[in-house]
Amino acid sequence: MGPNRETTGVDWLQSLLTLQGMPSKVKSQWVENEAGASCWLIIDDTSLTPEQIDTLLGEGGIVLDSIQYLANTTLNLGKPQPEQQAYTIELCGYRERRQAELRAIATHAAEQAQTTGEEFEIGALSSAERRQVHHFLKVYEGLETFSRGKEPDRRLVVRLAKS
Repeated sequence: MGPNRETTGVDWLQSLLTLQGMPSKVKSQWVENEAGASCWLIIDDTSLTPEQIDTLLGEGGIVLDSIQYLANTTLNLGKPQPEQQAYTIELCGYRERRQAELRAIATHAAEQAQTTGEEFEIGALSSAERRQVHHFLKVYEGLETFSRGKEPDRRLVVRLAKS
């Protein structure tokens, strides 16, 4: 990923925050892990009030998820697939904590499916979180994952792979 895309992401998010009356600095960091490679846009919370932080996070991270969806859609608009870039919006360590929770959920689901031989359903995940859990579960051989249902009640299913 080139510095132009990082700068574009930082500028875009700083503009969005300013337009929302919450001007804040943003820094970028390239992160590569089992969930894939992403340009993390990290909001500096030092100039934000606790109320502004709560507003930007939203209940269960819903606002942060929406900002992240908007960033990925807007910043990749009209670009061919190879030139598209994944962006992750971080505030107050929320994404890092949530990734640790998702890793634990994935591990539990894998162990349950392997132990019982039954399907294990995981609910209450955003589409981005379902994608992450799919990635986390790829390391388990003999398991398969798929989504079932319709939003807002779409669930991730983990089961033994059918041979």
